[in-house]
Amino acid sequence: MAAPFTLRKIGVPPNSANLTEARRRVFDFFRAACRSIPTIMDIYNLQDVVAPSQLRFAISAQIRNNSHITDPKVIDLLLFKGMEELTDIVDHAKQRHHIIGQYVVGEGLIQNTGNKDQGRTDFLKNFYTSNYF
Repeated sequence: MAAPFTLRKIGVPPNSANLTEARRRVFDFFRAACRSIPTIMDIYNLQDVVAPSQLRFAISAQIRNNSHITDPKVIDLLLFKGMEELTDIVDHAKQRHHIIGQYVVGEGLIQNTGNKDQGRTDFLKNFYTSNYF
């Protein structure tokens, strides 16, 4: 096993002064996340499931999903959440199937709900629909 990776604390201050500073912090976070990929691959034994470039793409896709946000305070909040998630992953606070389900398979794992309702009564279908969705 490789030597443990010590995640450099980037520390997200409570408020960015402007959008440019928040954007710079996003790039710093992306670099830190990409540098931690080899360690994550070793910790969770992901070599047989995914390539490092695919994990890098998954991280960049998560960042691109929020590219429309222009409020520096919201960006700081998202950076804080991202740093917390990265720290949890590097500290092995998650299990392998969490990483695979969230970052490898991702949102492609959508089940077909049409087959789930077979054999259920109308009462149960209405109950589930009204209380859970």
